Amino acid sequence: MVLGSCLFILRIVGCQSLKEKRFVLKSLKDRIAHRFNVSIAEVDYQDLWQKAALGVAMVSSNRMIVEKTFNQILSLVEQDGRAEILEASKEID
Repeated sequence: MVLGSCLFILRIVGCQSLKEKRFVLKSLKDRIAHRFNVSIAEVDYQDLWQKAALGVAMVSSNRMIVEKTFNQILSLVEQDGRAEILEASKEID
């Protein structure tokens, strides 16, 4: 069994309120969870309206699947355009 976790620190582009931030993050989290079958949550910076931290967790039987999935999630977030990735880290055990 392989357990992977990934942390994305994001800057929400053009966001002017917590309400806008929540809208962007909910949309992004729903797309990622539905498309990749992973668990995802906002794990830090809940009170800041231009910054967010998203934690992603995945369990698989194959390390390469976890690595590939995290890379695809990173690409999806980069292509979305509503959030800029400031930092991304992943841990796979």
